[in-house]
Amino acid sequence: MRRKRRKHSNPWRILIIVLFIAAAVYVNQIVVPATPPFFIPTVTPTINPESFVNEAEAFYSEGKLRGAIESYEQAILADPGNSAIYVSLSRVQILAGRYEDGLENAELALLRNPGNPIAHAMRAWALDFMGDYLEAEAAIKRALELDKNNPVAHAVYAEILVDKGDFEGAAEESRIAVELDPTSLETRRARGYVLYWTSNYEMALEEYKAALAINNKIPNLYIMTGYIYSALGDYDLAVENFNQANALNPDDPTPEYEASRVYFTIGEFAQAAQYAQQAVEDDPANASLQGNLGVMYAKNNELDKAIVHLTLAVQGGITGEGEIVEGIPISYKVRSIEIYSLYGLTLARLNRCGEAIPIFQSMLALVPDNEIAVYNATTGLEMCQAGIEETSPETGPPDS
Repeated sequence: MRRKRRKHSNPWRILIIVLFIAAAVYVNQIVVPATPPFFIPTVTPTINPESFVNEAEAFYSEGKLRGAIESYEQAILADPGNSAIYVSLSRVQILAGRYEDGLENAELALLRNPGNPIAHAMRAWALDFMGDYLEAEAAIKRALELDKNNPVAHAVYAEILVDKGDFEGAAEESRIAVELDPTSLETRRARGYVLYWTSNYEMALEEYKAALAINNKIPNLYIMTGYIYSALGDYDLAVENFNQANALNPDDPTPEYEASRVYFTIGEFAQAAQYAQQAVEDDPANASLQGNLGVMYAKNNELDKAIVHLTLAVQGGITGEGEIVEGIPISYKVRSIEIYSLYGLTLARLNRCGEAIPIFQSMLALVPDNEIAVYNATTGLEMCQAGIEETSPETGPPDS
């Protein structure tokens, strides 16, 4: 038999085997211990929602309402089942003028805790600001059923009753609110609100000053204080407070609109137009703001500018920036009559009587019981018949 020849070892094969062994040892000793087991959730650090709540409260105390809102939203993401956080967020949103958002979060709070009286109160407050007084009253009565001695609920009820025209009931509720908690911003604000609407301006001013002493960074408090100073005839302080409100919440057109009405009242129409323009820039799709700007231009004899904005207010249309404006109908509201009057008269002064006469006829047909509307429409028709004579129309009383 022939002996088989012995094969010599292949050095490359030995090297590859050694490398495989080394790799296996590395994986077993280094990689595997550092790799988490499959299908077991990775532990990630979580942030305590209380830290966000504390941050939100700090922002609120500094008057930084937007920062407070964002921090409360972060707290909700960290603890979405906590009803109290939704309530706190709702309150700040309402104070910031974001009523629809405040309503939504109050209702989300109630989904998590239907027995939370403050959540019902915040829902009522938001509804009141949105003009739904019947639903607001039902909500606040539920809050008081759950906690009859809740000062915030009594304060909100006072404001709702004022807006419904029940001044006697509002006065009683506001007194109860302050007695229960004289250190609450809501109770002092509500008491001031009642006193303002019952023409007790000096007393109202003291209540709003007390509210500002609690937190002097709330825009609405300055707006209401501006109304009071305007009612007292102190127009410089009125504008100063409207400017302060605007500085705290520059996206809200209300302070600039109100400042424009102050300057309108004292006959400074150029200044009025400047503020009216700023209000339109904040909300260009708002027909009332467009009309207000048109009124100021008309009173300042800038007719070409006036007619652009008055047309948008009455007829609707698209602004130069592409914003869609829906025209406002003629009604017995003071501002509606003012806008329609100036629209028709400006058309007449621009020798566009073919467009002006139907406006005057509509005013006579649809608001025949308003003396100012009838006077301006009659004057406008006479202007067109007489060959266009300049005149200064009457307007309604200035905003309070």
